[in-house]
Amino acid sequence: MSGSSVESLTDRVYIEQVRSLYLHLLPAAAMWAAFAITFWLAYSRTPEPSLLPLGIAGIAASSLRIGLTAHYRDLALTGALDRAQARRLELLFSLPYFAFALILGLFGMLVFRSPVPEIHMLTICIIVGFCAGTATSCGFRPRLAIASILAAVGPVILVSAFLSDPAYLAMAFIAASFVLGAARSIVVRVEATKAEIAGRLVSISLARRDILTTLPNRLALQEYFDEHAVLISSHQPIAVHYLDLDGFKPVNDQYGHATGDALLLAVSDRLRGSVRSGDLVARIGGDEFAIIQFGLHHADEAALLARRIIAAIEQPFIIENHSLVISASVGTAVSHDRNQQLDSLLKAADAKLYEIKQARRNSSMFAMTA
Repeated sequence: MSGSSVESLTDRVYIEQVRSLYLHLLPAAAMWAAFAITFWLAYSRTPEPSLLPLGIAGIAASSLRIGLTAHYRDLALTGALDRAQARRLELLFSLPYFAFALILGLFGMLVFRSPVPEIHMLTICIIVGFCAGTATSCGFRPRLAIASILAAVGPVILVSAFLSDPAYLAMAFIAASFVLGAARSIVVRVEATKAEIAGRLVSISLARRDILTTLPNRLALQEYFDEHAVLISSHQPIAVHYLDLDGFKPVNDQYGHATGDALLLAVSDRLRGSVRSGDLVARIGGDEFAIIQFGLHHADEAALLARRIIAAIEQPFIIENHSLVISASVGTAVSHDRNQQLDSLLKAADAKLYEIKQARRNSSMFAMTA
């Protein structure tokens, strides 16, 4: 593999990891509410004047995090990102996130210096919840995750270690052990996931690749579906996307088959970078592709991927000094039935694709006659 290919693969893995930061909003809202309640109870029972500015700052930082995540979520999950854009999105997420972790740590330190055990209990609960959420939602960015966990729980460990009560000393020791274990787990998980993403992005075995694009072929798609469909919970839907390229034939006719092949290679590369870890994109013929999504929490995640694919393909392609603009049409079929076969899902997705293209033609004809 050439140096440029390795660099491109590294960038795509990084972009995939940054996308994961913007997947979930509900845990952030729950943390906002939990912190606000804990702050109100602590401030009402503890005569510590420093709690008020810390509480207000914590609510402000958490609100900013929620607002930025909501504002940029669509771009992060559907946009055709390069490394610079992904880096900016990571910073926009990380700054308020780490600021809240610091504030939460200082807040916990002040609370643990007060003689109100029930508030200590609430505070350690919210800190543990924050650390667990950090390991889950930010685990693919280990520096952010580990730094945030240390910032949130470190001050409480220090204060507890200097209290004379054996229970607090034990808590400090246990918490420190958990932090070390969590840091190790995050690093191991990230390395394993990076390898998995990289493996997916470079496709699977040569015997099951499309010769031109090196994407999985129809056989690999079928095998992947058969292997994974039985492992997914019945509560999680499966999505199959069927897509083709709009405007590909004129490019092929005008510039020749060599340019058309180069364009298909570039499209394949963008599709690899658009799907999530665990999804599979395959070329099933000509300018037609299929994508399988497993492990969805909500059916609207399928629509989100379709929009991301469309946005990625709409960006101009630079092929042999030509700026080529095409688009993609995507038909999607979503099912909860584990017994449904891939062929039937592909047919349903293809039927949706036909409806979309037919509706677009009818709209164009109406506009021309209006």
